[in-house]
Amino acid sequence: MQVQTDVAAQKSQENIDNLADETTEMLAEYREVLRQTQSLRAYNDQLDNLVDSQKAELDSIRQQLKNIETTQRDIVPLMLKMIEVLEQFVLLDVPFLQEERTNRIVALKTMMGRADVSLSEKYRRIMEAYQVETQYGRTIEAYQAELAQEDDERTVDFLRIGRVSLYYLTLDGLQAGIWNQQKQQWQSLPSSQLQAIADGLKVARKQLPPDLLVLPVNKMGGEQ
Repeated sequence: MQVQTDVAAQKSQENIDNLADETTEMLAEYREVLRQTQSLRAYNDQLDNLVDSQKAELDSIRQQLKNIETTQRDIVPLMLKMIEVLEQFVLLDVPFLQEERTNRIVALKTMMGRADVSLSEKYRRIMEAYQVETQYGRTIEAYQAELAQEDDERTVDFLRIGRVSLYYLTLDGLQAGIWNQQKQQWQSLPSSQLQAIADGLKVARKQLPPDLLVLPVNKMGGEQ
């Protein structure tokens, strides 16, 4: 009887030990599942934050694109107007370097129709053209070009003083003239002024110091 009791007790203990082992194993598995669940939840939270961040960034990009489209709609007409104003200014200005300045306007108009030129580059070139025109008012220059008068066209030396005075001297040095902006025409200068124009050309070419520059100017009524 005692032997049977001991055997039963031993089996009970084995069952208890097995149950304890199973419980320990299940607890370990539960803890692992819990850890994985927490890790997965954290990962999902991170993904949610990432998705929210991406959505916010996409919304920002969409808004920026809308702003760019609005800016383009606003600035393109402005740039076209700037070119138009520059063209009118050149037409009404003292007629120096006419071909060069006209070609610059034509180039700007052509550029505006080109898709391969960025908006910022178009604006930069327009502003550059304005700066060139502004610079003319601060410099003197000598250059050769064709002078058309009535039915006569010939190559002469032009002398530009800022954008205030424009003179010409024939290549033989025998005739000179000054542009009358008020009358929009050339006026001949007397022979006594030929040397002054010749000296002015030398000053512009840095062949004489500027303190020797004494030139005729247009007075009211077109007289010198």
